[in-house]
Amino acid sequence: MDTSKARSAILQRIRNAQQREALEKNAEIAQAHAYLAQPQIGPLPSLGGIDLLDKAQLGEYFCQQAEKMSDSVARVASLDDVPCEVARYLQANALPNELHVWPQWSDLPWSSTQLLVHSAPASVFTRMQQAVGLTGAFCGVAETGSLLLLSSASTPVSTAMLPETHIAILRRSRIVAYMEQAMALVQAEQGVLPRTATFISGPSRTGDIEQTIVLGAHGPYRVHVILVLD
Repeated sequence: MDTSKARSAILQRIRNAQQREALEKNAEIAQAHAYLAQPQIGPLPSLGGIDLLDKAQLGEYFCQQAEKMSDSVARVASLDDVPCEVARYLQANALPNELHVWPQWSDLPWSSTQLLVHSAPASVFTRMQQAVGLTGAFCGVAETGSLLLLSSASTPVSTAMLPETHIAILRRSRIVAYMEQAMALVQAEQGVLPRTATFISGPSRTGDIEQTIVLGAHGPYRVHVILVLD
């Protein structure tokens, strides 16, 4: 349904009420574009007095906030240490030794473990009991302990949302202080937002029924973050 005529009529009534000219002036259009190009950022909360330029301090603050959101967090020295940490986590939580991974992680040294790794597109599996998905993250947000995932053919968000266990690899160098910085990083590196940008702050939960918190209502029951320190 074409709503352009109704939209134009509504905007015209607004301009008439403001006693402005019938059509936008070039200066108004330029001003709007300038505002969108350099949006104003409001007051930002303090992060406990840490040095926002110190990645080690940002990383520790991120871990504290993530754990408050019921994430579990493990720190490893390099990407090569990820498979062993995944195996340890699955064994410690009595989970199957089978997982679905983003294609970019299929070349990690999985042979050092006894894990069965699938790098097929996430669409081939559905939400099932005790399924495990391994993803990366575009960046982490220290303020809230959140992960930001951007969708693409090689980074399907379904790998994080469908399994009951989500394991995420996050490089410490990719942690920013605030969500505003995360979105600025997307704009700087991606140009435009992809089809889906997902902030993940702990396991899925709901309190709809008698204000009782239930995990796994709309997504994973558990989220495990592997922080790579290199």
